[in-house]
Amino acid sequence: MPARVETRGLRVAFGPVVAVDGLDLSVQPGTAVALVGRNGAGKSTTLRALAGVLPPTGGQVRVSGIDVAREPAAAKAQVGYCPDVGGLIPRATPWEHLSLAAKLRGLGDGWSERATTLLDRFDLLGAADRVTAGFSHGMGRRLSVVLAVLHSPPVLLLDEPFDGVDPLGAEATLDMIAEARTAGAAVIVSTHLLQLAVQVCDEGVVLRAGRVVGAAPAAELRGEAGERRYRSLLS
Repeated sequence: MPARVETRGLRVAFGPVVAVDGLDLSVQPGTAVALVGRNGAGKSTTLRALAGVLPPTGGQVRVSGIDVAREPAAAKAQVGYCPDVGGLIPRATPWEHLSLAAKLRGLGDGWSERATTLLDRFDLLGAADRVTAGFSHGMGRRLSVVLAVLHSPPVLLLDEPFDGVDPLGAEATLDMIAEARTAGAAVIVSTHLLQLAVQVCDEGVVLRAGRVVGAAPAAELRGEAGERRYRSLLS
């Protein structure tokens, strides 16, 4: 089966600084991969390149078989992306965010029902008409996940979705990842919280200085033994 997400020799440089250096990655439909590593390992830069937000310096990126560099608009239509920071309009409400997303993506009349359901699942329904400038960090993270999954994308990219999120919000995110996988989506989660990610991911891929330095099945990265395995991959 063709990979839903594939990079070959992905390279992203900011002048003399190379953030991603020759990254090869393949994620099949219905599977989830956790990108883990220390700060500056290249996790967020990789997701930005996959989402079409940041043009690669070299190599190739494909989502759903579409070359992101050659057909950026078509590629972005395949992706639901939760960025690590930003992405929200401070003076707009969650409902206004969702309405704009639905319009830009050409969603049908059923979007509002799905949006209401998602807001309720992420405990944001009561704040649907509040501007996001007053949101806590965790509330912003939850809304970013809701926006990423609204259109049921075949490729779901979540950058630090658990950061500052309470246990109920984390559980809602884990449930959405599981549901996306069941629907055949490829999911990539970048996170510092390894033990949350491996609950719903098949594999952990460890990055260091923009390169893959190791990978292991999620089952081998759970618990204390998994933490030790993770540290060994970093060293």
